[in-house]
Amino acid sequence: MIRGFFRLIGLLLLAGGFVFMVYDGARFVADQTLRFTRFGQFWNDIHQSSQLAFRNAVEGAAPWLWSSVIRVLLDQPVFAVLGVLGILLMIVFRPSKPLIGYARD
Repeated sequence: MIRGFFRLIGLLLLAGGFVFMVYDGARFVADQTLRFTRFGQFWNDIHQSSQLAFRNAVEGAAPWLWSSVIRVLLDQPVFAVLGVLGILLMIVFRPSKPLIGYARD
């Protein structure tokens, strides 16, 4: 049950990444300038106070983590971040292979 739920979340994240890829592509066709929507900008547009609270929590626990890992992640395009997270969830929670030669009761 929980495996299917996380696979559904992964599929939705993958679909969201595809939507942002189409959105950035349409913006490229209209403007003739290649600009990707950054993940940090998207998160800031959705809920700014949660991003600030997350930053304060991470900087309080491990300041090096914010500057070296999280900040790099926030500068990536939204379609890449959502797509990679979706693929990872779908791979990690994939159904197990049936055993050959064993009866399942």
